[in-house]
Amino acid sequence: MSGHGHVDPSNKKIALLISILALLLAISETMSKAYQTEVLTKQIEASNLWSFFQAKTIRSTVTKLTAETTQLTGKASDPKTASALEKWDAAAKRYDSEPETGEGRKELAARAKEAEAVRDLYMHKYHFVEIASGILQVAIVLASATIITGVSALSLVAGGLGVISLVLSGLGIFAPTLIHL
Repeated sequence: MSGHGHVDPSNKKIALLISILALLLAISETMSKAYQTEVLTKQIEASNLWSFFQAKTIRSTVTKLTAETTQLTGKASDPKTASALEKWDAAAKRYDSEPETGEGRKELAARAKEAEAVRDLYMHKYHFVEIASGILQVAIVLASATIITGVSALSLVAGGLGVISLVLSGLGIFAPTLIHL
């Protein structure tokens, strides 16, 4: 570009700017889809873990209820019944916490909360990169408009928007929880 309001006849600088912005947009969109996929994956994982937690809760409740009902009938002194009560008590305890397998209610709840936290982190990343993508699209339009209108200020705005999108992408990648969008 040369002079105020005049564009280099070859438009090479504008074409290069548009190419750089388009490259950044392609990278941004690819990252956005990857983050979106991770959000969905972690949501499904958390939902599955909470369902497993609920199933364990139901099993625990049924086991405890069976033991209590058996005790109320007064048959707890029978050796067979006493043995069954011990097994039911052990099973109910195992349903509540089973550190060796990670499948007790306590462990399942912790795993589900961890999956939700990872999901939330990737959601923040996704939002930053999606906003950066939108800004890049506007920047490409403005840079293209420079060629048509000959107004070189549009290319400066486009370049500035490109820098803003890089900052937002960087925040999304390295500090997604720094600013809440």
